[in-house]
Amino acid sequence: MPRKNRFTREEILSAALDLTREKGIAAVTARGLGERLGTSSKPVFGQFENMEAVQRAVIAAAEGEYNDFLREDMTAGKYPPYKASGMAYIRFARQERELFKLLFMRDRSGEVITEDRESIAPLIALIRKNLGISEEKAYRFHLEMWVYVHGIATMIATGYLNWDEEFVSKVLSDAYWGLIAHYRKKEEET
Repeated sequence: MPRKNRFTREEILSAALDLTREKGIAAVTARGLGERLGTSSKPVFGQFENMEAVQRAVIAAAEGEYNDFLREDMTAGKYPPYKASGMAYIRFARQERELFKLLFMRDRSGEVITEDRESIAPLIALIRKNLGISEEKAYRFHLEMWVYVHGIATMIATGYLNWDEEFVSKVLSDAYWGLIAHYRKKEEET
């Protein structure tokens, strides 16, 4: 009779997520998980096909964590919803550095990346409502803001910057209003 798995898929995933938080995704190996769980690597392969499957599960769990940050900040009411999305992204980079790096700073050159406007549709709708511009212009506005937000988040995640929340809020507002002025000027010129 085969031996029953001592660890559930969720327990192994939790250990893998903790390892990622502490040491980055490179630490998520069969041996590393076995050590974390106080066993050999065999239980890992009783629940997952291979280490690639474990890493995919870690990425999915990290995406869930990020979405929790996003949902929490956008519903808290501390900032207008669009700004709250950028603040959440930067807060995630500050508080979950390794998960942020995994999601937003890993080498994606081997991945097939498709444009997913559906996931940002609510943000595009907010911009359209706030600025009264077309969907295409709202999309471009969002991309320009996101590049700025991502730059700040990346510098915080890597320890290059240590800006506090108040300062981040101010510079995001400056960038937002600067882009609005730019878009309004372009409207006047056409």
